[in-house]
Amino acid sequence: MSIYREDIEPVISIFTKKHDPFGRYASYDYCFNHFNPANPASITDDMEKSCLSLGFYLASWGMFRGSSFLLNKSAQTFVPLIEYIAALHESAWDIDANNLSKNTDEIIEIYNNIRSFLIPVESSHLTLTTKIMLGVFGSVPAFDRFFIESFKNIFKGKCAFTSFNKKSLECINQFYTSNAMAIDNQAKLLNTIGFNNSVISYPYTKSKVIDMYGFTKGLNT
Repeated sequence: MSIYREDIEPVISIFTKKHDPFGRYASYDYCFNHFNPANPASITDDMEKSCLSLGFYLASWGMFRGSSFLLNKSAQTFVPLIEYIAALHESAWDIDANNLSKNTDEIIEIYNNIRSFLIPVESSHLTLTTKIMLGVFGSVPAFDRFFIESFKNIFKGKCAFTSFNKKSLECINQFYTSNAMAIDNQAKLLNTIGFNNSVISYPYTKSKVIDMYGFTKGLNT
């Protein structure tokens, strides 16, 4: 089974055509930029901004709609989660698609802790938790229905991407390895948008590029 893909660049270009400072896709950029300081502890210096940055990103990406428990919450509900994120070692921001297999235990622990700090036991957690991890760390793609559909098709029964576990992480790492040149090129070319023309701008992670590919493929099939 080959998971090499020749269409990564053209698919990513479909996504980036919608990448402007006023579009909802930019909400990711503003969130990611906010949570990527040199010193993670500084995230709590302006707790309100941290909560609002994360909350608006999640709202832009559909996490406040329908029956989501977040629909009945204010930004204050993110405080314990922000405190947890700020206490993490800065190495948490170094985890990316190219080294997931080496950091499986750590990334699964972060997933479980984010879930426990924010999400009620009875609520679904896969999409929301991975969207938070993507927006804050850029470490893994968001397991939403579009990404799951496209990557389930790529791996053809080997992995369903319905759980955040070692198997799904290994498959993402395998996808990166098989398409490293194209993914690396896109990661080098694409930077986040700084808010209000701010100079604060970070390059997209490899996992973000994979997320863009999986999301766009699923959305357009």
